[in-house]
Amino acid sequence: MFIPEKRFCVYIITNFTKKVLYTGITNNLEQRITEHYMQRGTRKSFTGRYNVFYLVYYKYFDYVLNAIAWEKEIKDWNRKRKEALITAFNPEWKLLNEELFGKWPPDKLFHRGDRYSK
Repeated sequence: MFIPEKRFCVYIITNFTKKVLYTGITNNLEQRITEHYMQRGTRKSFTGRYNVFYLVYYKYFDYVLNAIAWEKEIKDWNRKRKEALITAFNPEWKLLNEELFGKWPPDKLFHRGDRYSK
């Protein structure tokens, strides 16, 4: 599947049991989901604490302000409305990581901040 570069993506991820939802924004969806995966089991972040790194929804935007507005809107919604959005996009609530990114988890785990710390 073609994933556009230099676009902005609003995404929703969940944990394996699909009990926790997290909404975020990024300009590199694969890298950001990998970063959430790398944080699993750590208490310092919400996604790490609840092992939230399974992609269930995403939407691309050409303009960052549009993406930010969509992310803020979704974050204001209640759980039921978020579930309806995910179901409309992904009726079976399939975990999309492998479908979009290939092998999951990836062999090479790289956090964007790593390149600046060396």
